[in-house]
Amino acid sequence: MLKAGIVGLPNVGKSTLFNAITKKNILAANYPFATIDPNIGVVTVPDYRLEYLENLYLPEKVVPTTYEFTDIAGLVKGASKGEGLGNKFLSHIREVDAIVEVVRCFEETDIIHVEGEVNPLRDIEIVNTELIISDLEIIQNRINKISKKIESTKDALEKKEYLILKRCEEALLIGKSLRRLDFDKDELLILKNFSLITLKPIIYMANVSEEDAVIGDNKYTQIIKEYAGKENSSVIVMSAKIESELAELNETDKKQFLLDLGISNSGLDKLIYATYNLLGLETFFTSGKDECRAWTFKKGMKAPECAGIIHSDFERGFIKAEIMSFDDLQKCGSELKVKEAGKMRLEGKEYLMQDGDICYFRFNV
Repeated sequence: MLKAGIVGLPNVGKSTLFNAITKKNILAANYPFATIDPNIGVVTVPDYRLEYLENLYLPEKVVPTTYEFTDIAGLVKGASKGEGLGNKFLSHIREVDAIVEVVRCFEETDIIHVEGEVNPLRDIEIVNTELIISDLEIIQNRINKISKKIESTKDALEKKEYLILKRCEEALLIGKSLRRLDFDKDELLILKNFSLITLKPIIYMANVSEEDAVIGDNKYTQIIKEYAGKENSSVIVMSAKIESELAELNETDKKQFLLDLGISNSGLDKLIYATYNLLGLETFFTSGKDECRAWTFKKGMKAPECAGIIHSDFERGFIKAEIMSFDDLQKCGSELKVKEAGKMRLEGKEYLMQDGDICYFRFNV
């Protein structure tokens, strides 16, 4: 399951956002450290294609893909040195696939800012500096461990690791997050062992007032977009307050509420789509009278690997995949008509799965 960690300074709207997206009423208090332990909430990924399959097949069961959000205690200056709930915070964030950094972009006298005033760039720098210091500590510990024997070793892999770590150290020492560097596949494999936080992809969530959410921008969000552009990161502008109001409504009322506001998609939907895009994720489906189900896979995976997501036996004994695209099914109106139109395909082991493929896997174990 995809895991994203929601991070940010205290009182920027993290817990309000988390409450909204998981409909869990955790403590959203107006003081730092209201959230002590990481709160984990699972949300379903919205997908109109699964709704279409449900209406077509009328299955006994419908299973959407899910997405796990971890709300991590508010970070403060000095977290990497153990300030606040620093070390606990940092260990939790190492376990996620992507980081959602909530940045306060609204003025509100009733809600105190931990740094005294609203300044998104300073807030981002505080959070990112703590993450950089934390990664630097891990890397320097490893460098110290292997540096003594590096000249005498004949182990090419160890030498390569040392050179990569030195390169990372140089970047971190000048305050540069590792996601700003380019690594090849082998280098990423070596770095994977260290669970480095600044290597994880990040989305900045600009938390704005309700009025600014309708416009989709304000003076603060412009600053964040400029900053994020330098590291090829996305920015989602949304109002945690609107999201918490949406969370109380059923689907029909939710659509009407968004329509009245003049917003096409909820902030959460935008956030989910952006994270999928960021991590290179796509969706394939299995469908029938028993069950219609959405499955998440990584772009570039072949048919047997995707079969293995369902069950390891499917990959081990993979023979063929019977595939039709969602677009073809929608155009033709039924599975039978897809077959009659010659759009149903049999694909082998080298087939690269596509977003929206509807599959039936043939296997023999």
